[in-house]
Amino acid sequence: AMAWRGASRAVARRLLRLPRRGIASCIDPSVGLTEEQKEFQKVALDFAAKEMAPHMAEWDEKEIFPVETMRKAAQLGFGGIYVKPDVGGSGLTRLDTSIIFEALSTGCTSTTAYMSIHNMCVWMIDTFGSEDLRQKFCPSLCSMEKFASYCLTEPGSGSDAASLLTSAQRKGDTYVLNGSKAFISGGGDTDVYVVMCRTGGPGPKGISCLVLEKGTPGLSFGKKEKKVGWNSQPTRAVIFEDCVVPVGNRLGDEGQGFNIAMKGLNGGRINIASCSLGAAHASVLLAREHLTVRKQFGEPLANNQYLQFRLAEMATRLVAARLMVRNAAQALQEGREDAAALCSMAKLFATDECFTICNQALQMHGGYGYLKDYAVQQFVRDVRVHQILEGTNEVMRMMVARNLLQG
Repeated sequence: AMAWRGASRAVARRLLRLPRRGIASCIDPSVGLTEEQKEFQKVALDFAAKEMAPHMAEWDEKEIFPVETMRKAAQLGFGGIYVKPDVGGSGLTRLDTSIIFEALSTGCTSTTAYMSIHNMCVWMIDTFGSEDLRQKFCPSLCSMEKFASYCLTEPGSGSDAASLLTSAQRKGDTYVLNGSKAFISGGGDTDVYVVMCRTGGPGPKGISCLVLEKGTPGLSFGKKEKKVGWNSQPTRAVIFEDCVVPVGNRLGDEGQGFNIAMKGLNGGRINIASCSLGAAHASVLLAREHLTVRKQFGEPLANNQYLQFRLAEMATRLVAARLMVRNAAQALQEGREDAAALCSMAKLFATDECFTICNQALQMHGGYGYLKDYAVQQFVRDVRVHQILEGTNEVMRMMVARNLLQG
């Protein structure tokens, strides 16, 4: 058993390098891409294989936030992928971004998912912040010298985000912030907090968006949460007790916060769906390899037609999900009217299907799939939460239905 386990780890390391020629043409993620896209996809895949995959299990087990590895990724332009170049961003498209996050996620889904949230925060500051705010925050965030967290969810408002209670009272040229946020990725370990808070009356029109720095008096954090997956990024409550924030740290106008938050989440949904694609792709390859080397009843599992059919279904679902995500990314880039609904569709479909793919890959490993020596179980644990965050998949269904019924 130990020899088999060691062999499987070696297989996992080899598979996660995702060599071009080793990918069956029907699931090759580079198909249909431009030469430029193929180049940065290869850079991201190589980085995932060399800098992330070898450490994925350790980061998970020891709950390490891999700051230096992410800074290396930022040197390749992955700290502000769709942020404007004048403040240190890469200036790439939403489709380019999806391709990169899918590739990075083959090496460590949890770490890539945090990077996707960080990218969303930097984009929000870049897009809705004043020139002073852009110049103050974006360069150090794009280089990942500093890290960002997105603060929308509260203990009493998850899916019903417009009911949030964190308040910001205007006093002269400052706001005084009080309240708390829950489930904040990076909370306590990050430097910049993009906070949705209530500056006006009830409902979405009373919400504004403030940027807060770590070290602000009155800013504190809850205990580090113990999670099923996503263990390479800390999650804590973020607490505000009479935090004084300059009015100049507001993104957009008063009352625009909810709209800003939702625009950020359209991209965030594509990003998190892309992370699911990478995990599913790696899991298909791990399953394929396992079926070829594992023998039962005198022959390789790969000879079993039932398992062949399941593998074919996994590959088909993966490609369908990838096409849907890339289509939504293109719609968002073009600013199409149907972009928000397509982002919701893509997030719903890809995160559901990719969890099913990873889970089926684990099943194909039998008892070995349940051991932490095998990467497949970590992909299952890390992608499960993608069906919940950035808007639950139930809320995604509501958004798609609303678009259809209003049309």
